[in-house]
Amino acid sequence: MRTFILISLFLFSAVLFLPAQQPKQQTPKNSNPNAAEITFEKTVHDYGTILRGANGTCEFKFVNTGKEPLILSKPLSSCGCTVPTWPQEPILPGKSDVIKVTYNTSKIGPINKTVTVNSNALTNRIKLSIKGLVIAKPVETVPKKQNDLGATPVNK
Repeated sequence: MRTFILISLFLFSAVLFLPAQQPKQQTPKNSNPNAAEITFEKTVHDYGTILRGANGTCEFKFVNTGKEPLILSKPLSSCGCTVPTWPQEPILPGKSDVIKVTYNTSKIGPINKTVTVNSNALTNRIKLSIKGLVIAKPVETVPKKQNDLGATPVNK
């Protein structure tokens, strides 16, 4: 009887608290239909394979396709090796600008970083990604002189 009561109590509490675990649908913070809207040409930049110490700067071009000026907050990078530069002034409707992202290519290995752009746009948070592979510079070797030990020197 005691087991039956414990099982019943467990099932009752599970039915009571399970609906609280359902994830809430995320809605944009800005629900103004006339709000600014940021539209990127691309959200992923692939460096491909680049050499250590190469230029790690890329640009993400965007347009304000909304009806109000677009104001960007400080973009957040996933690590200190990725530095974003963004326009400080509001971008008027129909105008475009760029967010520059510079990756420090001094470390050899794969690149997989993100920059989160926050704004007053209807879609107020967008993630930009960079990827690629940094490889070591090839070692320059001086060609070795071939020495023919059995050859006779030529006198002039």
